[in-house]
Amino acid sequence: MSDDNISLAGYHHAPMIGYHRAPLSQKFGAPRQPNLVALTSIIEMIAPYDSPAAFTGLDAFSHIWISWQFHHNYTNKDTHIGKSGTDFRAQVRPPRLGGNQKIGVFASRSMYRPSALGLSVVKLESIEVCDGRVLLIISGADMIDGTPIIDIKPYVDYSDALSNAKSGFAPNAPDLLEIIITESAYEQFMTLVDAGRCDKNDNETENKNNSVATLIQQIQEQLLIADIEIIKALIAQDPRPAYRRAEINTPFVMRYKSADVSFQLIESGQLQITAVVKVSF
Repeated sequence: MSDDNISLAGYHHAPMIGYHRAPLSQKFGAPRQPNLVALTSIIEMIAPYDSPAAFTGLDAFSHIWISWQFHHNYTNKDTHIGKSGTDFRAQVRPPRLGGNQKIGVFASRSMYRPSALGLSVVKLESIEVCDGRVLLIISGADMIDGTPIIDIKPYVDYSDALSNAKSGFAPNAPDLLEIIITESAYEQFMTLVDAGRCDKNDNETENKNNSVATLIQQIQEQLLIADIEIIKALIAQDPRPAYRRAEINTPFVMRYKSADVSFQLIESGQLQITAVVKVSF
């Protein structure tokens, strides 16, 4: 057996069947668990897995399991292959424990795990067939934009929901912080919403025959009035590093769709949104 075959003997290779298209393009701000924020996003299936026949019967289920890859952990998708575990982290520091206490990686949901695989249950809002291709409209995902999708399975309540399960160091959902927004930040947000309406009309005229691109663009870029509540819900989860959560008036920036949202902790204990600025690409 060659050295290459020996180094890859302990690996299973799975095809990417699609990609997640979402308002969040960066890890900062993404929910740390699924279903904490009702964030709408899309799974764009790719050939040959985008056949409508492959999804016959799935619309009878309200939720689905998604297997996916933590693709932002590695600069190259094969970086973690063939190193014989030399980069293995046996312990991690979960934010839920303040970022200081160590636990075993297999006792956590840390993104830094040997397989680089994530597992989430999300709500299946609808199955759309556009231009002969399947798009799954979902909500509650804890994945960011561009996340590779590895598998999809239906969520089955009688076996998947266990009422007597113990949840270790995370028995309950995390406490939420109160969010306020300055008047100037809200005005900036509404200006971007109004600009997005004009862009939508222009894009619909240009892309009337490309419904897949239009749907994805709306999810990734177009700000809607309802997005202000989603933005607040995301920030209420407090995405700041655990060791920096006592810092007062220190600005942090979360990218949401086509905007950078600045916020900070103020002396009253609230997180205050101070600016909503269009991203300059």
